Amino acid sequence: MAAPEEQDLSQAQTEKLLQFQDLTGLESMDQCRRTLEQHNWNIEAAVQDRLNEQEGVPSVFNPPPTRPLQVNTTDHRVYSYIVSRPHPRGLLGWSYYLIMLPFRFTYYTLLDIFRFALRFIRPDPRGRVTDPVGDVMSFIHSFEEKYGRSHPVFYQGTYSQALNDAKRELRYLLVYLHGEDHQDTDEFCRTTLCSEEVLTFINTRMLFWACSTSKPEGYRVSQALRENTYPFLAMIMLKDRKMTVVGRLEGLIQPEDLINQLTFIMEANQTFLMSERLEREERNQTQVLRQQQDEAYLASLRADQEKDRKKREEQEQKRQEEEKARQSILDEEKRRRTLEEEKERKSECLPPEPPLDDPDSVKIVFKLPNDTRVERRFLFSQSSTVIHDFLFSLKQTPEKFQIVANFPRRVLPCLPTEEQPNPPSLKEAGLSRSEVLFVQDLTDD
Repeated sequence: MAAPEEQDLSQAQTEKLLQFQDLTGLESMDQCRRTLEQHNWNIEAAVQDRLNEQEGVPSVFNPPPTRPLQVNTTDHRVYSYIVSRPHPRGLLGWSYYLIMLPFRFTYYTLLDIFRFALRFIRPDPRGRVTDPVGDVMSFIHSFEEKYGRSHPVFYQGTYSQALNDAKRELRYLLVYLHGEDHQDTDEFCRTTLCSEEVLTFINTRMLFWACSTSKPEGYRVSQALRENTYPFLAMIMLKDRKMTVVGRLEGLIQPEDLINQLTFIMEANQTFLMSERLEREERNQTQVLRQQQDEAYLASLRADQEKDRKKREEQEQKRQEEEKARQSILDEEKRRRTLEEEKERKSECLPPEPPLDDPDSVKIVFKLPNDTRVERRFLFSQSSTVIHDFLFSLKQTPEKFQIVANFPRRVLPCLPTEEQPNPPSLKEAGLSRSEVLFVQDLTDD
């Protein structure tokens, strides 16, 4: 049977799983569990990382290559607020301060000399950033182990990603550099950073990014922002189209004072942020207008191209029709010349007409389709093909025809066929000495 602590932990995890699924819309419970386990069951961090991925920002567990920091830190209008350490009070306090002053001076002087000399011997390992997201996540875990989970929502990504998100969303970015060895760091984290009013103020007004300067990513940011003492906070926003440091807060600052200073910085720069929002809105509207104009131009261009295409198609179709008609005329002319040549050849090949008194002759009167009559004599012994060739050689005879006898009505077989390759003679065809034959036009058939 499971221990009560395990049962409570399982129930709490189940509640977080269901809450995370409702907030993100993920259907896979396994994916929800893996995401929460990656964030040590911190539901706020897991939801933020999921939203970053949906907005196109790379996951903090798959960071992009390190990019150079591009933040304007040279603006002479940067608001700076430094909280000095309290002076000693009373005779005892001043006596202790004066006694310890030489020792502190000697200690910090020797420490600085040692660090300076060590830098020549062995380069600072913090100068090489190999896992910026890992540095941030490691700091968050160590912070929660020491100070608990009641703190502003840390941005779980690189400094560059936080800058990009703040720039894209036109939000303030508050950067906290954590100096682990500084004497005021512990008190600032416990009494100020983790206080309920500061937590609520930061979570509702800005993005919050933090890292320890003992980590390469935190050290890199500290070199860029050039802090003087700890605790150190920097307010960054988009100003004049560049991410700019507009406020620096250094020293042990109390919760109420911190909120007042942040509010003052935000109010002093609100006009710049509003200006950036208006400019972005104008740029977006200009871009939308330009896109609409481009779309209208492309639509007009496509319409013109379609007209040109149809015009070319019509011209091509007309050209093809004209070419087809011209070719048809040429083909018809060629066919006509061929037909005339064939008629002439047939006429030249006809046997001579027999004389009137030839007893073997037959007189045939042909009635043509145009109602004209043609008369000619042939020999009974000649093939019926001869009368076909004779008719074919006449100019008024149609190109295709057949010869029909009336008594009895029949079509004379004048041309060779598969069944009768040798047409019969005129006598075999049953013609008498005088016949009237009809020429039937078959051209349309």
